[in-house]
Amino acid sequence: MAYSASPADIAIYGGQAGGGKTYASLMEAARHTDNPRFGAVIFRRVSPSITDEGGLWDTSHEVFPLLDATPLKSPVHQWVFPSGAKVSFHHLQHEWDKLKWKSAQIPLAIWDQLEEFEEGQFWYLLSRMRAPPGVGIRPYVRATCNPVPPDDPTGGWLHSLIGWWIGKDGYPIEERCGLLRWFYRNDEDLVWFDSEAEALEWAKSADVDTRIRPLSLTFIRAQLEDNPALEKADPAYRSKLASLPRVERMRLLHGNWLIRNVAGELIDRSWFEIVEAAPAAIQSVRYWDKAGTAGGKGAESAGPKIVGPVGGLWYITDIIHGRWGALDRERVIMQAAKMDGPSTIIITEQEPGSGGKESAERTIAMLAGWEVYADRVTGDKVERSGPFRAQAEARNIKLVRADWNDAFLRQAQNFGPEAGIKDMVDAAVGAFNWVSKELNRPIPRISMASALEDTTQIPAWRIE
Repeated sequence: MAYSASPADIAIYGGQAGGGKTYASLMEAARHTDNPRFGAVIFRRVSPSITDEGGLWDTSHEVFPLLDATPLKSPVHQWVFPSGAKVSFHHLQHEWDKLKWKSAQIPLAIWDQLEEFEEGQFWYLLSRMRAPPGVGIRPYVRATCNPVPPDDPTGGWLHSLIGWWIGKDGYPIEERCGLLRWFYRNDEDLVWFDSEAEALEWAKSADVDTRIRPLSLTFIRAQLEDNPALEKADPAYRSKLASLPRVERMRLLHGNWLIRNVAGELIDRSWFEIVEAAPAAIQSVRYWDKAGTAGGKGAESAGPKIVGPVGGLWYITDIIHGRWGALDRERVIMQAAKMDGPSTIIITEQEPGSGGKESAERTIAMLAGWEVYADRVTGDKVERSGPFRAQAEARNIKLVRADWNDAFLRQAQNFGPEAGIKDMVDAAVGAFNWVSKELNRPIPRISMASALEDTTQIPAWRIE
């Protein structure tokens, strides 16, 4: 393949998921293992990415034993080949971890998921690309990646680095993939050239030290079609990628480098059909995303009610929303509980910290007699919304006609990490996640001792 055959100092292979990027890197690491002085280092950002089930270390066991290599786990995960050559696995979790390599000599550095690393880590380790005496191999870099937009807080630098190979539509330019370009660094900027001769000519005019040579770089598009063995082993893999929410699907299935988590690209209001009524359902949830703002233009409290799934569909039947002080908000929550009746499960979002815990506990105490839970939210809200967005795009989430419809649809259309008020959507995501995951899994058998430690998420009928 082009990735293995490239003569570039730096070759980056990226795009769609499932293109065989990890195998390609492991095969590259094995290329020179008959050389006793050879050593390759494969980097991941965090250690679990190396050792997790099915990760790099597990996958390497499908390749390196064929070359009679011996696996070692201490002091680092490493393969030692009969010649004495080594391939080791390391992580660079923190920016300053790069300094641990200041005395290193690395003939081959391989970056797995380069978009996860800091720019400074990449360039610093490039300076450690030097071969021990007698190794006879020109040091070089290979890297794999998935698409990231130019404003990504970590990987945006990578987008800029390979921007020449990416078209205005966000997709790699086919005729440029695999072509080499050369560069010099001029202060903080990279100056690019289409040939080595052109780069050297510029260096003369810029009075660059003649001992400094330009480096070559190329980008090669990764496609799922590059790895037919994967689809043979898992015929549903493409379907799994196709089931992702739009932004993740455009990146991982189609390899788009411009799609972003911004308003208008995450949720389209046209995905939600408005219906006159919801069918009868066994499960219904009212989920409260609470705010303590009375009046003004700040965050709202929102309590959507979702029923379903019914025939694979979910229905948002009601959303109560408004800006109330803490006492009035609790009265509204109690009113809604009485209106919904005991068959509707009530969820209150528990924000991080002691204040969030106390607020959730007050609501639970107030609703004694109802089935009520606290939902401890963690992680990024856009990421949590993924399952909701996927089902919405599939037209599986319906809205029952009511006055709140337009306000919800406006928030949905503007939903994103930088969006302003989006409380109804956040709460609807919480309700959907609870209905689709929590209530459809087997009820755990919980001992009384463990239940007494934390009853905020366990109703009385689940405690033995």
